Amino acid sequence: MDFKDVTKNLKDQTDYRLSQRLEEMMRVNPNFKNLDAGNRELIFDLLKKYKDKARRGLKTSGYTVREDMYHLYQNRLKLKLTERDLDQIRELLESFKAN
Repeated sequence: MDFKDVTKNLKDQTDYRLSQRLEEMMRVNPNFKNLDAGNRELIFDLLKKYKDKARRGLKTSGYTVREDMYHLYQNRLKLKLTERDLDQIRELLESFKAN
């Protein structure tokens, strides 16, 4: 399971189902075991933000992804994000551009 599987049909998913798919990805995929509960909550908040945009029919632009990544990078020490965490979050946000 990968980010593309979680974000597939995003605008049709409920928050509960989205949370389930994210937790399943964290459990099944060994690449994401390094994300702690705080980072998972951060990812879930980003997913909800992008899902709301998708429901309104707005596509995610590269500018929006860069803007969110900029804010995460600026606050990486406060949020205790590693470079690997940032790369995984960037991969998640990039997967929205295809939807």
